[in-house]
Amino acid sequence: MGTLLVTNGTVITLGAANRVLPGHDVLVEDGTVRRIAPHGEIVSFTGPSIDAAGKVVMPGFINAHMHFYSTLVRGLGKAAPSASFQEVLEHLWWRLDRKLELEDCFVSALVAGIDAIRHGTTTLIDHHASPFAVRGSLDAIARVVQEVGLRASLCYELSDRDGASVAQDGIDENVAFIERCAREDDPHLRALFGLHAAFTLGDATLERAAETGARLGAGFHVHVAEAASDQEANLRDHGLRVVERLHRFGVLGPRSIAAHCVHVDAREIELLAETGTAVVHNPQSNMNNAVGVADVPRMLAAGVLVGLGTDAMTTNMLEEVRAALWVRHLAAGNPSVGFVETLSTLLVNNPAIAGRYWPSLGLGTLVEGGAADLVLLDYHPPTPLDEGTFLGHLAFGIAQSVVDTTIVAGRVLMEGRKLMLDLDEAEVAAHAREQAVKLWERF
Repeated sequence: MGTLLVTNGTVITLGAANRVLPGHDVLVEDGTVRRIAPHGEIVSFTGPSIDAAGKVVMPGFINAHMHFYSTLVRGLGKAAPSASFQEVLEHLWWRLDRKLELEDCFVSALVAGIDAIRHGTTTLIDHHASPFAVRGSLDAIARVVQEVGLRASLCYELSDRDGASVAQDGIDENVAFIERCAREDDPHLRALFGLHAAFTLGDATLERAAETGARLGAGFHVHVAEAASDQEANLRDHGLRVVERLHRFGVLGPRSIAAHCVHVDAREIELLAETGTAVVHNPQSNMNNAVGVADVPRMLAAGVLVGLGTDAMTTNMLEEVRAALWVRHLAAGNPSVGFVETLSTLLVNNPAIAGRYWPSLGLGTLVEGGAADLVLLDYHPPTPLDEGTFLGHLAFGIAQSVVDTTIVAGRVLMEGRKLMLDLDEAEVAAHAREQAVKLWERF
């Protein structure tokens, strides 16, 4: 990993005591931030450097709910129109994931990984499905993560919807990858136990998954009450609301992620808070699927840790957080509601979620002794930029700026908007088009 000096940028540390430091240098050694100092103060350094003049230097962004497998659907027009979320699943996503092969999983993740680098997203918590190519699918995605240099937590979404054999494959794939990550302890890879959603899991499968995850000490990553139909199915078939049912089986807890939570009631929010379960808000996906708007302020007020994900709508976390802000204002009918709280889902809460899986790295903050996961964005502030004005600059200026450089664990993945990887982006895209054509023919 070596050494690197990022010079003369406006360093924004984030963290509990965010600092805005114009004209500062960041010294990186062996994947760690060794020193942050005024420009020119680090005089003994003789290694490679990156000039950050005219740029803000920030911690890499974290995406707390992602689907690497969905990239090759882009432009597909063969799905029937859908009038409900259940139809979206049946007409598009469940048809697609049944046709995925391991090479599709790899290529889709590679395209998404490159896109993440281009948008300064350095850590992604992914949720994968390929029911007729289950075994080895997480290793295929992990190969992408390691090759392009990102960090990711992976899981396989267990479901009963494709039968007992596929469900067993899902359990086995989660177990194998969790055990691999524990054995290798690669700081780029982490594992959760994936569950699709409570409405596609019978009690027997859910019990086996919960017992297996507990034995392995793993948290769970599950879609929760994304649409009202999830609640309706669980009440009809099991006599419990979604969060209550997951709680009964021991799925909730501080290492677990409940994605979406659009249709949860007050008691479910209490359970999420009591168990320390993290919730991940995915506003663009929720709007696209017309399922509603999660009541993030209510969950935050109850003590729930609420982060931000994209559900694969984008890898651009700055785009996502702006969407979260606009939909919060619209849902409340009040343009003054939730400004700090919404931006904090990305800037404060996502680092807290990532810290549960990478506890010693300080991801999402730029501090001495923390991981050297950095992004440089072109930005000349037209008004004063300091700790008091930073959030306004982020929402209305920095978020629309171009990511110039992306660094993970001290490795420069992109500099001057040029990928520094041992691959050709045009060739990757060409190969992805070939794979997409084959996939679409099977769709």
